[in-house]
Parts: sequence; C-alpha cells; structure tokens
Amino acid sequence: MKGGCLKDGFRGCLPMSELSQYDYELPPGLIAQSPLARRADARLMVVDRRTNSLSHRHVRDLPDLLAPGDCLVLNETRVAAARLVGRRTATDGRWEGLFLSADSDGHWRLLCKTRGKLAAGESVTLIDRFGVDDAELELLEKLAGGVWRARAKSSESAFELLERAGRVPLPHYIRGGEMRDSDRERYQTVYARHWGSVAAPTAGLHFTSELLERLVAAGIAQAKLTLHVGIGTFRPIAVEMLAEHPMHREWGGIDASTVEQLRQCRAAAGRIVAVGTTSTRVLETAAQAGELLAWSGETDLFIRPPYRFRAVDGLLTNFHLPRSSLLVLVRTFGGDELIRKAYAEAIRESYRFYSYGDAMLIL
Repeated sequence: MKGGCLKDGFRGCLPMSELSQYDYELPPGLIAQSPLARRADARLMVVDRRTNSLSHRHVRDLPDLLAPGDCLVLNETRVAAARLVGRRTATDGRWEGLFLSADSDGHWRLLCKTRGKLAAGESVTLIDRFGVDDAELELLEKLAGGVWRARAKSSESAFELLERAGRVPLPHYIRGGEMRDSDRERYQTVYARHWGSVAAPTAGLHFTSELLERLVAAGIAQAKLTLHVGIGTFRPIAVEMLAEHPMHREWGGIDASTVEQLRQCRAAAGRIVAVGTTSTRVLETAAQAGELLAWSGETDLFIRPPYRFRAVDGLLTNFHLPRSSLLVLVRTFGGDELIRKAYAEAIRESYRFYSYGDAMLIL
C-alpha cells in the first residue's frame, strides 16, 4: 500500500520524518459541525504518558485531573470576523476575502477570491452578514503569495469595521465555512482579549468562566500569553519530508511577569499545562535558549521529531487534521505510538473531531 502499512487507521511503517506517517482515516460523521450546548461538557480523553494508558472523562473534570500547584497557560488572542464577502464595485462581480492583518498605517493584508483578474486601484464594496452594502476597500498592490495590500475607506480601526461587516472565519470543514450568528460567541474563548487571529485557539473553546473559577478554587493557577493564529494554520503540509516544510510565521508574546509565574510553578514542583498548540508554540519559542524568557515577535518554530520540550509539561488539545503540523506537534509531545493509540480509540468511541470537537489531556 502506498505510504506504508495501515495500522490503527494510520499509515505507518515509515520514518517519523515523512508526512505519510501522519495520515489517518476519519469517518466524515465525526467532524463536529456545531459546538455543544455547554462548552465544558466536551469529552476529554486523558492520555497518561507514565502508565501508557487512556481514560475517558469530560473537560468539566479538569479540577480533579490536575493537581494543586499546576498552572494552565491560556492564549488570550481574539478572533477577528475576518471572512469578507462583497462585490467588485465597478462590475458587481462577486468577491470574497480573508483579512490577515493591518499595519500602523491602516493598510490591510488580505487574500482575495473572484472571477477574472483583479487590478491595483480597483474598489470592492463589502456586504455585511445581513446582505447590506457596507464600507469600500481599495486594492493597492498585489504582494507575494497571492496576498493583496488594501486600504479601507473608513475612519474606523480594522477590527471595528470587521466586527460590523465581517463574518466568523470558520474552517471549511464546518458547514462549508458558513457562519451562524451563534458562532460569533462560540468560536471565541471566554477569556479572549487581544484582536489578531483568523482562527480560534480551539482547545480554549471548552472553558467557561465557571470552570475557570473552579480551577482557581482547586489551587490550579492560570497564566496568560498571546499567539495570533495566522492563515498558515489552514494550509496543509505540501512536502513529503517534514524537514522541507516552510513553517508559517505567527506573532506572539509572553511577558516577564508570566515567565516568573511559570518559573515559580516549576520550582514548587507544579506542572506547566499548555492549553492548545498555540500556547505550546509561544512557550517553546520563548525557551529556545534553554530556559523560559520573556519574548515577543514572530515565530516559525516547527515542533517535530526529534524535539526536546523545554517549557511544557502537559498539553490540552483538540483532535487535529491528518497530515497537519498540529498533529505532528501533538505526536511529538505525547509519544508517537501512544497518540496513535489515542486517535484510534477516539475514532472507535465516536469522539467529535476538529475545531468544535472534543479534547485530549496529555500528562
């Protein structure tokens, strides 16, 4: 069979440096299309690396699963309503876009999709989710990678305009990317603060304010950092050898007070438990010198075998797409055979997969 033998739904028997090793077959019915009515009711597979065992709980059980003195690390990024729908002002042709970022001069970077060829100087009229014409965008210049530089004909900030005229940028596997009004709340963590992501840090979607309070009461601390999830999170790995994959860059940061909090946690024998692969990327980027240091900037860290983790002791994460950098990270952290076993078990037990799906806690 091409790509190696099939083992527990995974294509195996190849070196861990090859992408084919990270393939698996998922029944389409297990891809979650909507969030649960109550966030913390999501199922939670507990993966114990010491005993090489799996158990089945719920996210609401976290206060019992973690120990006093442990510290959860949360990503405070806020998802922008970055998906744009509009029309080419001159021709009325349909246009779609995805906002990527805005600079201090108010220039936007975005991806565009339309029939025909766009030209610099062309104008696009945005249409809000109610079908009403809104602000105009002027396309200024086409950049590398199909990205356009544009200027909004509005005095508002980019994120104010997006909140009114944009749509939640759901991944394509959720209803073809079409949002419902409820997604405006549910595709956002309850602790989101800093605008900048075009996708949610999905492990954090399971937390409620009540669960966070219960964790504090149980002696489990919380630390905050930021990583703005970029468009690269949607793009699959396109090369067979992992070492050849150009990892996308994302902006993040962790401040000195948070670093000190985490140092004290470790010194008191507590565990640093990253909530999501995004928090993991920031922590491990900030610890590349061998110890955790304050850091901010862009990271292109690709965590793959053989990688030695320096700052993370536990990981709460959703179930990820095959052949993705996120799955590579999780299997590198949890141990390849154990995480293969966990995914196979999740499929057998009909766990819900991907952004609105269930979670695993790796300790």
